[in-house]
Amino acid sequence: MRKLLFALIGTIFFGISTSAQKKFSVYAIGFYNQENLFDCTHDEGKNDYDFTPNGSYHWNEMKYSHKLHNMSTVLSEMGTDVLPNVGCAVIGLAEIENEHVMRDLVAQPALAARGYKFVHIEGPDHRGIDCALLYNPNLFTIRNTKLVPYVYDLPQDSTRATRGFLTVSGTLAGEHLTVVVCHLPSRGASSYYRELGAKQVKALKDSLLLDDPQVKVLVMGDMNDDPTNKSIHECLSAKAEINEVGPDDMYNPWYNLLVKEGTGTLQYQGNWNLFDQIIMTPNLLNKDGKKDFSQLKFWKNQIFRRDYLFQETGKYKGNTKRTTAGGVWLDGYSDHLPVVTYFVKQQQ
Repeated sequence: MRKLLFALIGTIFFGISTSAQKKFSVYAIGFYNQENLFDCTHDEGKNDYDFTPNGSYHWNEMKYSHKLHNMSTVLSEMGTDVLPNVGCAVIGLAEIENEHVMRDLVAQPALAARGYKFVHIEGPDHRGIDCALLYNPNLFTIRNTKLVPYVYDLPQDSTRATRGFLTVSGTLAGEHLTVVVCHLPSRGASSYYRELGAKQVKALKDSLLLDDPQVKVLVMGDMNDDPTNKSIHECLSAKAEINEVGPDDMYNPWYNLLVKEGTGTLQYQGNWNLFDQIIMTPNLLNKDGKKDFSQLKFWKNQIFRRDYLFQETGKYKGNTKRTTAGGVWLDGYSDHLPVVTYFVKQQQ
C-alpha cells in the first residue's frame, strides 16, 4: 500500500523549468469542522446531554451512525480533485467529542481503506468538544503530540475552560512539519477572546521555530473569525500576499478568496464567512516569483465543494446541508465546508 500511494502522488507534473519537465510529489492537507460529532452516551463531567436519546436532538445510534458515514465520505474525498484514490495526508478536525467517536470514525470503510489513524487528547471544554487530527501513516509519521491550553487572563474567567491547541509534530515528505489545530472561541464571546487565542497561537508558533528553525508550521482550524479580522490579520500576523510575509509573519491564502472572490466556508444571513483556514510559516513559501520545490512548498488551496454538501431545495436552498436545522434532522454534514491546501516537493 505504501508503494502504491507514493506512486500515485508522484504522477503530477509541473512545467516549472524551461529546460526540462520535472516530476513532483504532491501532498494534500485539509481541515474540516465536523459540527457536533457526538456519540449518543453521556460523558461524565461534560454538558453533552443534548446529544443523548432524551436530549434536544433526540440523538440515537441511527443518527450517530449516519453522521459517521456522512463525515467519513467527505473526509475520504478531500484532496482527491488533485490526488485521486489518495486524498489528504493530514486533516485537522474540530467539534469532535472524544476518543470513542474518533475510533468509530476511522473504522468507517471509506477511511479504513486508506488506513487513517488519529490523534486526540481530551480537553477541558465544558460542553465536551475537542479538536483532533486524522493522518495517513504512509504519508505522515508522528514525532510527538501535546495539547497546549487556551489560557484566560481576566479574573472573571478564572473558572472557565475551553479547547486548547492540539499540536502534532511529524514528518511529511522527509521534512519536519508541525500542525496546530485550533477552534477559537465562538462569536458568542467578544473578539477579545479570539484575539487572545490568536496571540497564544503566535507565541506557540514562535516557540516551535525557536526550538527548530527548520520546522514548517501549519496553523489550521475554525478561527470563528475571517482572515480580515484583527485576531488573524494582526494578532497572528497572517498576511494576504506572499511577498508581504516577513520572517515573523505567516501567510494566509484564504484572505483573497473572501475579499476578492466573495466566497467562504459558512454562511450567515446569506453572506459568506471564511472561518476555516490553514495558515503557514514563510519557509513553506516561494517568494518573488521563484518556483523552487527542492523542499516542500505551498502550491495552491481550495474550498472543498460537492453538490451533496448543499441544500438543493426549500427555504435554505444553497446553504450548507447541516445534520440538523430548525430542530429537524436533515441527515446532512456540517454548517462548514472543508478546506484543502496542496504542497509540492521535487522528487529526487
